[in-house]
Amino acid sequence: MIRDPAFAKILKTGPGSKIIDQGRKGMGEFGIPNSGPLDQQAFQWVNLVLRNPLNAAVLEITQPGFAIHFPFPTLICLAGASANIKLNGVQLLNPSLIELPEDSLLEVGAFKQGALLYLGIKQGFQSELSLGSRSFFEGITPKSQFSKGDSLLYYTNQEIPNLRAKPVFDRSYLNATHIEVYLGPEWELLPEKIKAEILHFPLKLSAAKNRMGIQLDSPFENSVGSIVTVPVYPGTVQLTPSGMLIALLQDAQVTGGYPRIFQIAEKDLSRLAQKNVGSQIQFTPIKS
Repeated sequence: MIRDPAFAKILKTGPGSKIIDQGRKGMGEFGIPNSGPLDQQAFQWVNLVLRNPLNAAVLEITQPGFAIHFPFPTLICLAGASANIKLNGVQLLNPSLIELPEDSLLEVGAFKQGALLYLGIKQGFQSELSLGSRSFFEGITPKSQFSKGDSLLYYTNQEIPNLRAKPVFDRSYLNATHIEVYLGPEWELLPEKIKAEILHFPLKLSAAKNRMGIQLDSPFENSVGSIVTVPVYPGTVQLTPSGMLIALLQDAQVTGGYPRIFQIAEKDLSRLAQKNVGSQIQFTPIKS
């Protein structure tokens, strides 16, 4: 395989799009979050299909209106949100594994379902390593998100295989509204009435959503108040003093002082991360 370096150029981007790999492991004691993919299912799928290393860096695209130019041939893969995709001005139907010829323009239009689109490339994007990871994070990497005009190093792939059948990404999980959780350490401190309300009523995702966490627009009475600062992780659900629930995601702080009422099952973090503002979910405890 020919592996010559080349640079893709971002021609258009919205806020939040960035390079992501599996993140920085074991650095919580220094206050450094994981910063891995919000949707592990889509991230792992693109690298598996491309036969990449499992930690190969991909693009995590959070907004429609993204365009990138590849000057030399390569192989890419898309997964996650369902979006309108054009290659050199031609609309692609159900795009997944895509052969890019020389001088290719890939455009990401409206998201039809989901909130995150993952774009993997053969051998992964070769951005700078910082503390063992290529994942963008403010204060650790030179950039925290992409800007128009940014360049991305990749390896050309001039020996494109003859693809008789292309894999199709299963997006059925985007429809799921029930999020499975384990009961958290402070769950038993809540009154039975509040427990019943949290589990019974659908919870709406507020506009306060980013890679740190998602606030759910469903206030409950918090009779527990704050607690001594304790470790928290991606997937921890906290009950704030105002009664709002916050589900922590990959860029969250490593400690917190709010009651930890749930820990989201790892497989369902992808479901939650793909929900758009205004969507409703319901937590379902996993029975031991």
